[in-house]
Amino acid sequence: MAMEVTQLLINAQSIDGTVRKHAEESLKQFQEQNLAGFLLSLAGELANDEKPVDSRKLAGLVLKNALDAKEQHRKYELVQRWLALDMATKSQIRAFLLKTLSSPVPDVRSTASQVIAKVAGIELPQKQWPELIGSLLSNIHQLPAHVKQATLETLGYLCEEVSPDVVEQEHVNKILTAVVQGMNAAEGNNDVRLAATRALYMALGFAQANFNNDMERDYIMRVVCEATLSPEVKIRQAAFECLVSIASTYYEKLAHYMQDIFNITAKAVREDDESVALQAIEFWSSICDEEIDILDEYGGEFAGDSDVPCFYFTKQALHVLVPLLLETLLKQEEDQDLDEGAWNIAMAGGTCLGLVARAVGDDIVPHVMPFIEEKISKPDWRDREAATYAFGSILEGPSADKLMTIVNAALTFMLNALTNDPSNHVKDTTAWTLGRIFEFLHGSTIETPIITQANCQQIITVLIQTMKDAPNVAEKACGALYFLAQGFEDVGSNSPLTPFFQEIIQSLLAVAHREDATESRLRTAAYEALNEVVRCSTDETASMVLQLVPVIMMELHNTLEGEKLSSDEREKQNELQGLLCGCLQVIIQKLGSEPTKYLFMQYADQMMGLFLRVFGCRSATAHEEAMLAIGALAYAAGPEFAKYMPEFYKYLEMGLQNFEEYQVCAVTVGVVGDICRALEDRILPYCDGIMTQLLKDLSSNQLHRSVKPPIFSCFGDVALAIGENFEKYLNYSMPMLQSAAELSAHASGADDEMTEYTNSLRNGILEAYSGIFQGFKNSPKTQLLIPYAAHILQFLDSIYMEKDMDEVVMKTAIGVLGDLADTLGSHVGGLIQQSVSSKEFLNECLSSEDHTIKEAAEWAKHAITRAISV
Repeated sequence: MAMEVTQLLINAQSIDGTVRKHAEESLKQFQEQNLAGFLLSLAGELANDEKPVDSRKLAGLVLKNALDAKEQHRKYELVQRWLALDMATKSQIRAFLLKTLSSPVPDVRSTASQVIAKVAGIELPQKQWPELIGSLLSNIHQLPAHVKQATLETLGYLCEEVSPDVVEQEHVNKILTAVVQGMNAAEGNNDVRLAATRALYMALGFAQANFNNDMERDYIMRVVCEATLSPEVKIRQAAFECLVSIASTYYEKLAHYMQDIFNITAKAVREDDESVALQAIEFWSSICDEEIDILDEYGGEFAGDSDVPCFYFTKQALHVLVPLLLETLLKQEEDQDLDEGAWNIAMAGGTCLGLVARAVGDDIVPHVMPFIEEKISKPDWRDREAATYAFGSILEGPSADKLMTIVNAALTFMLNALTNDPSNHVKDTTAWTLGRIFEFLHGSTIETPIITQANCQQIITVLIQTMKDAPNVAEKACGALYFLAQGFEDVGSNSPLTPFFQEIIQSLLAVAHREDATESRLRTAAYEALNEVVRCSTDETASMVLQLVPVIMMELHNTLEGEKLSSDEREKQNELQGLLCGCLQVIIQKLGSEPTKYLFMQYADQMMGLFLRVFGCRSATAHEEAMLAIGALAYAAGPEFAKYMPEFYKYLEMGLQNFEEYQVCAVTVGVVGDICRALEDRILPYCDGIMTQLLKDLSSNQLHRSVKPPIFSCFGDVALAIGENFEKYLNYSMPMLQSAAELSAHASGADDEMTEYTNSLRNGILEAYSGIFQGFKNSPKTQLLIPYAAHILQFLDSIYMEKDMDEVVMKTAIGVLGDLADTLGSHVGGLIQQSVSSKEFLNECLSSEDHTIKEAAEWAKHAITRAISV
């Protein structure tokens, strides 16, 4: 097969489709019939310097894809397959891979590095290939520079693949020594220095112990700082990337180095290549992020013994950092507003300035105001735009009191600029800044309103006018209108927007219909603003919202009538369908309750018909939005929704089976809950199908884990709706809940993301228990639940003992304790008395500052007292 593999790999890259397809099928067949032989011949191809570069690169890529995949379940299968291979095959493959590191061809070496790391990621945790790190380190001392470079690259990838607890500290020390030596200025070869610097970036997570040691940390920091001065631009960039990572990983170790780092970053921002300067700014953004997080967590007031003290690096550097960032704002690019993915030094500087404002609050204002006052009226557009950007960037962070007088003075000036400034750039940034003013300094929590009866008309007139401007400016004006409407959400009846409501709605619809509405996200921004204006409207404008219903339905109808469309047009069409369904959802929520409900429900049949037609189009976004709108309609229609079920049910089932587009699946699970609440026991005929599908979803390893918690909550919704009829599902659902509960009781602690997921899983399980107990309450069949009580109490005790539940879980958990006592009464009195939950946990909740937890705990206490006293 060896000769043939080379040819197959070359054919698989052929421009001729038939040749390519045939080669791909042959490779697939070879893999299925003889996996060991297949992988071995790929590794042999990769290692053979006499073979063509193209076939070797593809061999490496195919080999890498045979070890790893994005989807969790697929990845798991591939890992198991590799572990099952016989030892002799694996040893040969490993030898080929290590040999490839000394190939003269750079691309081939690089591919081998990645494959070795993938193998290490599978084997090291299983205590296999223990000699790997040793043999890589022995390569470092070999003379040819290209072998050294490839080995360092491999060590970097290895650190990226393997978790730090798998590698012994002794090995970690040796890896870091090798990497840092490779970065040293004494290393004459730039390729080696670059590989070493990139490897350090990936190895920083392993360096905990080394950063705790002053001497080792000093050495690492010195080498990184020296590398930022290398004559080679890629090395400088990689060294700054290391500093950015160190800023977030080892913030508390940086005090000693900050003066030097400031000097290095300032020089880079002012003088270096953009790629390097961007990383130097990113360092300060990282420092701000850390300080914002620390101040958030400790509420700004530090107890003397806080774990992670805030060093206020940003505050101490303000007087030099802010002028540095303001300089960057003047380095705009001519077309940055038209390119959605644009990122340059001016944008990075403004973003960093915004983070500085959040980290230091009021202190930033005096450092920025002189710049704004000096530049805002200059003839050069760059000056005016930079001044406006600086102003917009510091609106989040400082207190309203500190900003109010400045904002009031600036408002008229900005409305004027939007109308009269000749520069598109200045108008774009001005509209964005207005949006930020409305977002942070306008709303029911602000004492002195900036929007008054006196200026409201002018603001709206200017925004409506600006929506006719170039797409990028108009999009920002829609954004400003969005936040303007949001700020009036809580005003009750007389919203200052009411007199302009009709005009605003008509203008937004006109924007959505512009020929160029697909540029700069303009159409999306127009509908988002429209939805917010409707959502925050008052009863006085309900009749106008009602007139909007047939208009939006007609638009949705038109998107469904499309002739044969090109794929690009179809994508825009699907996006529009999603926006229109989203708009109808907001309207349903607005009008679907008294007093407008009766008039509004006359459109329900037509609306439902349109939503069902949307499911016929192949678009996940549109499906998701249509599903959410149906959920809202079910909530509004209540028991009346039953008439749509025969036709809607098949789409509900399709949504529950949609593993690939898991967001659609998650939304559908939520809608099942809405329908349960609307129909109550009238959902019974559909429950077998729904429960079967939900149980299938739970046992599938293809479904994204984020959908599993809502599925458990959904069990609770079904049980609440059908009461004791849930009996036939107990034997299936309870064991699933039990095994998930056991997993989630002790799954915490890995990292924040895992803790968050564990808590959402616990909450889903608890909501299921709560729904089941409440559903069976007062039914003769409650005794069916007695066998599960001990396990549930044990679950409550164990999550209490873990001490890592959030407020949401706390409230649901104490509720379940109450439901258990309330439904089963004296049957479980004794069990409850023996549990930790009924004492310590209950007392903790009773003294909680969160009044909803306290209320739930008081109710639980009564229920327990009743259960025990019987």
